[in-house]
Amino acid sequence: MSVLYVIIQCTWGILQTFAGGVLCLLAGRRKRFFFHGAVVTEWKASVSLGMFVFVSTKNRELLRHEYSHTIQSLILGPLYLPVIGLPSIVWAGLFKKYRKLRNIPYRFFYTEKWADMIADHKFM
Repeated sequence: MSVLYVIIQCTWGILQTFAGGVLCLLAGRRKRFFFHGAVVTEWKASVSLGMFVFVSTKNRELLRHEYSHTIQSLILGPLYLPVIGLPSIVWAGLFKKYRKLRNIPYRFFYTEKWADMIADHKFM
């Protein structure tokens, strides 16, 4: 599974994998490990780009959620950034006050709900 995962991320998901690779290099000597073929870097925030996952904590639930975004990358390929990446960034950054005022959880947004649904499958 891991070899196929890497091949697909480096072809079908090349745009986000390239961006994740650049961010991984910019992260310097931070702690890294592998999770089901993904390269996980301990980071100040949590984000997933292709086969690169950046998490702010070693929380297993958060890691599974972020890894699920890499599955979305496998499914969507070049559509991942406009369908998942950009909307997630907008939801996380521009709608923070809106969510707080209306008591809307971050994971209410479709990109996050879908990742949670993937994470809920017990294959990880």
